[in-house]
Amino acid sequence: MDWNHYRFRTVWDLPAPPGAVYTALEQAEDYPRWWPQVREIARVDDATATARFRSVLPYDLVLTLRQKRHDPAARVLEAALSGDLEGWARWTVTPHGGGSRVVYEQEVHVRAAPLRRLAVPGRPFFRANHALMMRAGRRGLAARLRAV
Repeated sequence: MDWNHYRFRTVWDLPAPPGAVYTALEQAEDYPRWWPQVREIARVDDATATARFRSVLPYDLVLTLRQKRHDPAARVLEAALSGDLEGWARWTVTPHGGGSRVVYEQEVHVRAAPLRRLAVPGRPFFRANHALMMRAGRRGLAARLRAV
């Protein structure tokens, strides 16, 4: 087993129309306004941004995000990730009930040396950290969509 390889899948059901959810998610530079663990997003160009994330653990993840797919018709956003993590992340928004279902998928390898050294003992904490971050993201996005 590669202890530095992670796959995540998170599902959010939100009481907002898919178009509104997709629009909020495609505005990555606004994430820090509603998602506490997304500390900073800075656009480099139309397809690239740098980002800094920090959840419960005392470590900032610094990544470069490069747009791979931006498909408003299918409501899919996908980015290649490099930096402390290397891999990809994807948002998919679909109608669900009277609102939306948001599926977040991510597959990454840890590249940051301090985190690699903690691969085995830290793995349950890294996974819990990610889950807490995603829970806060769902709450933040739901509140933002209610306010719009």
